[in-house]
Amino acid sequence: QVQLVESGGGLVQPGGSLRLSCAASGIIFGFNAMGWYRQAPGKERELVAIITSGGSTIYADSVKDRFTISRDNAKTTVYLQMNSLEPEDTATYYCNAQTRALINYWGKGTLVTVSS
Repeated sequence: QVQLVESGGGLVQPGGSLRLSCAASGIIFGFNAMGWYRQAPGKERELVAIITSGGSTIYADSVKDRFTISRDNAKTTVYLQMNSLEPEDTATYYCNAQTRALINYWGKGTLVTVSS
């Protein structure tokens, strides 16, 4: 059974930084892509950033030049470095992994609060 465990969320002041991590287990043949989504209160879940098996990255316009997605060499842990955080970045951040069979798995989420 595939499991995704996020960590690294918390409270940070505007302009600050956080690094989220997502560790995957239970996968044998690797993921097609891994990424991060977020959901703010009262809003729908939205894409933040993804990284494909080939290393290509895609970012939401709202986080370009501020957030960076990366992964470890084993391709089982994905990171999201978030800089210059804004109150609008406050949300629960979810890790997503898509298998080569195009099945999506989700973590339970980690809360990021940007506030002074």
